[in-house]
Amino acid sequence: MKIIIIISTLLFFNSLAFADKNMKIGSKGNEADVTRVIKVVMYDNYYEPSSFQIKEGETVKFEVENAGMLVHEFNIANKMMHMKHQPEMIKMAENGILLAFSIDKEKMKKMAKMDKSMGHSHSNSVLLEPKQKGNIIWKFDDAVNIEVACNVPGHYQAGMIAEVNIK
Repeated sequence: MKIIIIISTLLFFNSLAFADKNMKIGSKGNEADVTRVIKVVMYDNYYEPSSFQIKEGETVKFEVENAGMLVHEFNIANKMMHMKHQPEMIKMAENGILLAFSIDKEKMKKMAKMDKSMGHSHSNSVLLEPKQKGNIIWKFDDAVNIEVACNVPGHYQAGMIAEVNIK
């Protein structure tokens, strides 16, 4: 019995270390610290540019435009975080908040009062209807294994992912 408890404890702490290592995506940046502005255009199922070269510690302002016909997301995270976020996006679609061509913002406000994940207010992400623009200021401090992706249902699976290379 003691061995099972010891093994379980070791696995638990090992999983915490793994999660912490893989959660290093940077942090919300300040406008005053921006060293570069990158314009990003989202088309239906791809980004332009398709990859980003970032310096470790750099604070970047992403000016994002949705030029596609569908709703899209620009989300800075790692693969594990994208996988965790996708069920929230599916739930938004199932509840009629996230539609193919629009976002029901009134319904989003109401649902967010009951379930915070329905509010989609993340500093590392912007969710845009067609022809909308948005900004993210992000500091790439201690960031590893980052990718930009759209987690609207089916878009990640269709390849709407951009590489982020941190040097």
